[in-house]
Amino acid sequence: MRERTQVAIIGAGPAGLMLSHLLAQAGIASIVLEDRSRDYVENRIRAGVLEEGTVGMLDDLGLGERLHRDSLVHEGIEIRFGGAGHRIDFPGLTGKRITVYGQHELVKDLIAARVGAGLPVRFEVSGVRLEGIDGETPRVRYRHDGADHEIDCDFIAGCDGFRGVCRAAIPNGQIVGYEREYPFGWVGILVEAPPASPELIYAHHSRGFALLSMRSPTVSRLYVQCDPGDDIAQWPDGRVWDELEQRTSVPGAGFRIPRGPILQKGITPMRSFVAEPMQHGRLFLAGDAAHIVPPTGAKGLNLAVADVRYLTEGLAAWYRDRSTTLLDRYSERCLRRVWKAQRFSWWMTTMLHPNPADSAFDRKRQLAELDYVTTSEAAMRSLAENYVGLPFEPPGLN
Repeated sequence: MRERTQVAIIGAGPAGLMLSHLLAQAGIASIVLEDRSRDYVENRIRAGVLEEGTVGMLDDLGLGERLHRDSLVHEGIEIRFGGAGHRIDFPGLTGKRITVYGQHELVKDLIAARVGAGLPVRFEVSGVRLEGIDGETPRVRYRHDGADHEIDCDFIAGCDGFRGVCRAAIPNGQIVGYEREYPFGWVGILVEAPPASPELIYAHHSRGFALLSMRSPTVSRLYVQCDPGDDIAQWPDGRVWDELEQRTSVPGAGFRIPRGPILQKGITPMRSFVAEPMQHGRLFLAGDAAHIVPPTGAKGLNLAVADVRYLTEGLAAWYRDRSTTLLDRYSERCLRRVWKAQRFSWWMTTMLHPNPADSAFDRKRQLAELDYVTTSEAAMRSLAENYVGLPFEPPGLN
């Protein structure tokens, strides 16, 4: 089967689905291809912290109803170290807030709206191949429902994640990858229990980092620092709970973490990655296909949304008057934001995680930095400004 569209989107994660809706709003046709099943994509548990800019984009698309009904709006975070907690007040410092809404719930909303509008999104495709990305008539070949298919298009959006086929389709020597591996990982558990606190708690402890987060009023997401080479079998439930309690305790405060059935458990390695440029010919990378950040700064999903916002602006200009200015500047605009998010995520990660290789001097310096960040209004404002999300770059900015 052969068909034509304006933009072929590879990947039905947040980047690909958001792009499909932004393009539809701009009157640009697209087809979304995804190698996983709809059930898998809709139930894949990931981060859930949305910046105000991300929420605003969903509202503009008319997709924020369930989000506003079921999400949790947070006005700060707490940083714990040395047996005491310190709150960072987002509205007081920046006038902004964050919204906690599970990524899988957002994906459900985006898929339901796409399918409800009768727009094509195809799951469980295989053998995706990109052709002609250096020319003006790129093509995507794939198999679906036992048959061969091909899509002729004007552009291809690679939104298929870090290990997808799109970045790999760029010829050798045309793209550079910048990467950093961190000497720690996270054991994460999803728990059927109410949150331990109304807001996220980031805890630095000599035993390691811990994070108390949530996905809803009845489901919590909890993490403890581990060695990235650990096997999950080394972390039985009892050990995870004990470490969470020890690393987040505040003497005399009577603080306890609500417990419940563990619904999911796994180990997440910590890494940073950036591909430059994020485009080649008629192929444009977005989201995890182009960059990975440590989850400490809650930037991954929000960076993906910013990418597709900039890509939509470029495509809209091209279809409107054949201007290539914004498409030519796509990488430049995205990477300016990406590297700022990488800097913030690296800073949050290295400030909060004890590094086994650190000297006694390094550990003292780390505590001094935590003390400074939680007592200086200027330092707290810098943290808050980055956490709630930097402003989007206007299309006309040079």
